[in-house]
Amino acid sequence: MFWMLVTGLCFVAVTVLVKIMGPGMPPVQAAFLRYLLGLVFLVPMIRLMRNTQLTRRHWTLFSIRGLLNSVGVGLWFFSMTRIPLSELTALNYLAPVYVTIGAALFLGEKLAARRIAAVVAALLGTAVILRPGFREISPGHLAMLVSAVIMGGSYLLAKVLTDEISPAVIVSMLSIIVTLVLAPFAAMVWVEPTWGQLGILFCVASFATAGHYTMTLAFRLAPVTVTQPITFLQLVWATALGALFFNEPVDIWVIIGGCIILAAISFITWREAVLNRRPITPPTPATKV
Repeated sequence: MFWMLVTGLCFVAVTVLVKIMGPGMPPVQAAFLRYLLGLVFLVPMIRLMRNTQLTRRHWTLFSIRGLLNSVGVGLWFFSMTRIPLSELTALNYLAPVYVTIGAALFLGEKLAARRIAAVVAALLGTAVILRPGFREISPGHLAMLVSAVIMGGSYLLAKVLTDEISPAVIVSMLSIIVTLVLAPFAAMVWVEPTWGQLGILFCVASFATAGHYTMTLAFRLAPVTVTQPITFLQLVWATALGALFFNEPVDIWVIIGGCIILAAISFITWREAVLNRRPITPPTPATKV
């Protein structure tokens, strides 16, 4: 639980830093520089990657996942500077729901009545957050919803790959391919970055890497069903920081909707543990960057 607490702090730090940087840099360039600067953390993985035998099928899956992540991360950076921290954090919880649906459609996972009810509850939580018809749904909200769907597809491909390839290699290949895919698009909209922006993006890469590492430690020491409730604190911290530093109003509907989504994800995770399946639902604190 301690390591999951640290994970939540790291991922909230990622969103706060991107929010601080603001819209002064095109989203695709910011995403590219984040991954480019983060390549330094892959140096210890070079020997492992060289010793891994990759087939044409592996390269195909890596490429498709890299393309999906590139689009998803670009949309995430776009929405990050346009909607409140609390709303982005709550909508980020949706990715595991889409994974559950995708696993039933493409991987043959059984979607029992209870899991269907949990998915419906999560979508209801989304409606509570967005409240269509009662408030304006901005391009940032739409970008975040699409990003969650795309990242759900990326997680499904990761599930397929983890049956055959070391997780360290999967993460490393994702970082390399996303950097290569984003490079030409970043070049088309390039603006000269300041040293401050580069420093912020390097900190983003550092916190994201640390968050994934501490999340791994948490899952190694305790079942996901134990650590899952701790992820709720991310929404609390995001709401508090948004109010304190960015003058974002505290929206009770976002809190309620986020709690509904998180409860649904926790139920799905618990059902997977009860049925002794290998979990395919990604942990909700997993950041897209």
